[in-house]
Amino acid sequence: MADHQAAVRQESAAAEVGEFLRRRREQIAQRWADEALFRTVFTVSRDEAVEAGRSVVEALAAVAAAGRVEDLGAGGFATVRDQLGRMSASRARTGATSAQIADEVAALRPAVSELLSADLADGSRERAEACAVTLTALLGTLRLVVLETTLSAGQELIDRQRLQLLEVATPVIKLWTGVVAVPLIGTLDSARSQVVMESLLDAVVAQQARFAILDITGVPTVDSLVAQHLMKTVAAARLMGAECIVSGIRPAIAQTIVHLGIDLGEVVTRASLADALAYALNRQGIAIVDQDRTGPSAR
Repeated sequence: MADHQAAVRQESAAAEVGEFLRRRREQIAQRWADEALFRTVFTVSRDEAVEAGRSVVEALAAVAAAGRVEDLGAGGFATVRDQLGRMSASRARTGATSAQIADEVAALRPAVSELLSADLADGSRERAEACAVTLTALLGTLRLVVLETTLSAGQELIDRQRLQLLEVATPVIKLWTGVVAVPLIGTLDSARSQVVMESLLDAVVAQQARFAILDITGVPTVDSLVAQHLMKTVAAARLMGAECIVSGIRPAIAQTIVHLGIDLGEVVTRASLADALAYALNRQGIAIVDQDRTGPSAR
């Protein structure tokens, strides 16, 4: 019975807080526009900050009216995630830490609490305390939602930057008409191998390349996983109509491949990028003349 009465009081307090937020939406938005979270993002127009505050207050009112003040998945928080998520992401780009953003969200509470206390000054103490607890829980959940959104946005930014670094670190170079090359440097893992394959296949199509060279001179070690990635890339290039050549196989790497029992099958291999280019050119009927010798050299 006591639990039921407590639940009824909590539901009543949530509904009252929701009504309060709708009624005081304009005053809250005006006060929030001067807080750091809004002020530092909407620096061009204060009206824009006020409008953003209104949308957040409306969302919180909807959450309170639904009685879900402690539910991170409440539908009303979708607007909060969109509005405050973009704001916190903007703050993060300026160097603000997650802790600073959390403090800025927490700083929104006093302005709302003061207005709520003023509205309930003539009511019972029990009613005022119940509404204050509900408001505190609602704004605490808001803080968690903003932190969750900030961390998610930060991870997405890290992932995008990582992908961009992979693409920059894996350039596809046009060496000759119909010949492209990818000079690989560093460790070749699954994520980078996928970028290599996609970049190489795009270049094969764009350049109408007949030959694609994978130069592994800068790859420190070759194990069975690296060899598997290379084989997949070779097979994919072959399906696109290009012959793939693996170059840069140093003596140590050659011994490793033999010891691991890795079968490169019909893959054409050459010791250096120059040898691979010479092979591709010769296959196209282009003679390479060594000025230190007489006559063409065929590698």
